[in-house]
Amino acid sequence: MHKFRIPFAREGLWPVLVSLGLVVLLFWIHPLAALPALPFFLFLFWFFRSPYRKIDTDPEVLLSPADGKVMSVVPVEYDPMLDGPGVRVSIFMSVFSVHVNRAPCSGNVTLVEYREGSFLPAYKSHACELNERNSLLIDCETGDRRVRVNQITGMLARRIVCDVRQGDRVEQGARFGMIKLGSCAELVMPPTCAVLVRPGQAVRAGKTVVASWR
Repeated sequence: MHKFRIPFAREGLWPVLVSLGLVVLLFWIHPLAALPALPFFLFLFWFFRSPYRKIDTDPEVLLSPADGKVMSVVPVEYDPMLDGPGVRVSIFMSVFSVHVNRAPCSGNVTLVEYREGSFLPAYKSHACELNERNSLLIDCETGDRRVRVNQITGMLARRIVCDVRQGDRVEQGARFGMIKLGSCAELVMPPTCAVLVRPGQAVRAGKTVVASWR
């Protein structure tokens, strides 16, 4: 048994309640008047959904930070946060994806860095380099291991939500933020990790194993 959780992200609580109130008000005026507002309420409730997921924690693997589809798996010559080479897995989050982001591992957040940028379509290969982003550096709880998670905006996604700060602890699979209206999430890890996903593969935040520590 798990304790009850609201099935949508807290960032959507007020928009959902306001839209529901509008539907009720219009229905009180006249049932037909509520029809145009009802799809808007349903869209908001669906968009901000955050379904409960049972997380099978394992310190020897890295879980996907986002729902979506793997766009690319590429080597990185030098990552300033990792202070060395790495491997970057980019995940495209469409407008139909669950937009909640989850921690790939348990550990301490040692750095949170926001960078302004463009709002190019998230599926463009160069968008991940140019678009606005928020980055987290997580020191994993086991061994000398660290990973980087990037939350990147897209053409429609203009707001990044990050609920953790430097010094906070995160648990593997726990929610730490969201990106609104389709975007991109990246996981950057040391080259010693064995990547277990491929481009085009569908992944689920907190469920799909992206890589393992070798």
